[in-house]
Amino acid sequence: MASPNSKFTELVSTTFRKHKAEFADNTTKNNALLARINRKGNKRTEDGGLTIVCELDYQENGTYQRYSGYDVLDISASDVLSAAEYNWRQSAVHVTASGRELRVNSGASRIINLAKSRLTNAMRTFKNNISSDIYSDGTAANQINGLTAICPDATGGTLGGINGSTFTFWAAKIQDASSPISGSSITLSSTSFEDPFMLQLYLEQTRGSDRPDLITLSNDYYTFFEGTQISIKRYSTDTSFSEDKATGGFVGLKYKTADVFHDGGSGITAAHGYMLNTDYLGLCVHRDADMDEVPEMRAINQDAVVIPIIWMGNLTCSNRSLQGVMHA
Repeated sequence: MASPNSKFTELVSTTFRKHKAEFADNTTKNNALLARINRKGNKRTEDGGLTIVCELDYQENGTYQRYSGYDVLDISASDVLSAAEYNWRQSAVHVTASGRELRVNSGASRIINLAKSRLTNAMRTFKNNISSDIYSDGTAANQINGLTAICPDATGGTLGGINGSTFTFWAAKIQDASSPISGSSITLSSTSFEDPFMLQLYLEQTRGSDRPDLITLSNDYYTFFEGTQISIKRYSTDTSFSEDKATGGFVGLKYKTADVFHDGGSGITAAHGYMLNTDYLGLCVHRDADMDEVPEMRAINQDAVVIPIIWMGNLTCSNRSLQGVMHA
């Protein structure tokens, strides 16, 4: 007869393997940015490497010239490529049960319920923390680069090993209500939020066909934005969030080419909004640690069983100048 702990491990492992894609999908759909990255196919898997490398096409080829007849052509080398390097970051959640819990729940139905409830709790914990980290500045130990690192409130900041103050092509756009891109300070309200506050940043981030496609707003900023849409509400038609909309989750409005989402429950700081071009944002994960289960471990000094579920990767950016932040 199988021991309670071996049965628990078997049930957790079987349930996790069966529903891993569903767990990963739910984690993605819990955050507007992750959902967009996933829909655009910007999640990539690597099998190793000391760092995650993103090549940057950061300036035009300087040898372009107009010429006539026998004019000497410029064949000098033109440095147009660089690379941003991101560190691997790791996170884990553990499905645990004490020996007492396993023995008390040793009946068939009880052990099944215990395994399912512990796994559900672990996945919910993972989902909520990853979603919160997406908005972080990446300064906590082993934390991924969040949007606050990509789009800091102040000019400059180092991301991917490149300092935005030194290399201006690597500086995100900033719209500060107290010192806006153009004009005097802006007192934010429903009448001023869209124009001039959002409009100024949108124009700064538009470069030919490159335009923002996703805007995430804190509770207060979304309230301002919705107030501007009273008579002309334009709802997003992005099918990435169709299931969430149907269940009362993400609700999207439109601003020009961008879908606008209230993401206040995901870790975004109050009085903040991010205007993003997600063509240049991605999520890189290690092939062996993309919410993967590690074989059961037993504590050497405790009567307990532990089943780790691990993740290793980072949020990446290949064009920081097309990302922007709004704040007061």
